[in-house]
Amino acid sequence: MLLVGTPLLALFAPWTEALGATTGVVCVWLAARSDFWTWPVGIANNLLYLVVFWQSRIYADSLLQLVYVAISLYGIWRWRSGRGEFAVRPVERVGAAEKWTVLAVVAALAVVFALLLARWSDSDVPWADGLTTALSLGAQWLMSRRMLENWWVWIVADVIYVPLYLYKGLQVTAGLYAVFLLLCISGLIEWRREIEARGTAATTAVEPATLG
Repeated sequence: MLLVGTPLLALFAPWTEALGATTGVVCVWLAARSDFWTWPVGIANNLLYLVVFWQSRIYADSLLQLVYVAISLYGIWRWRSGRGEFAVRPVERVGAAEKWTVLAVVAALAVVFALLLARWSDSDVPWADGLTTALSLGAQWLMSRRMLENWWVWIVADVIYVPLYLYKGLQVTAGLYAVFLLLCISGLIEWRREIEARGTAATTAVEPATLG
């Protein structure tokens, strides 16, 4: 990790952020359309932003990228566990009990991350960093399992991320997360339509048998 702060990497920092922004937009755009390639592109995005965030002293978000890589590998397997060789697992909704569990875990992680950052790092935004990190972990986990509610969590996280990155002087990344916010809204609409279409198809398939 110490190498991230070297002059050589600092020289390439603007390009790293630009490439991270580009792969990030492509990743979310693919996710909104339930495209499997969101995961490989997302891994490239994670590795780029690991460098960008570490240089900006947003340590929790930097280390979060490594967790993203692990969850992305799980997502690759999970999304491919549908029926058929190239089938993608259908979108589902989070149950009531699991919803409260996710909220509780995210809240607990936010507090733990913030306290650790405040105590053991030179971060000047420990609470914002801790909260966005916890929200992002929850959202990424829900996305890996194809849960509709992942988009709501991402939307909340992005609303916080935009002013945070502006404060840290990461204008390109702030703009990226503003675009993410719009893409997340689009993803929410698209995934909801997928659920509704599946429900309509199921109803249509049952009706002839009922009438007969």
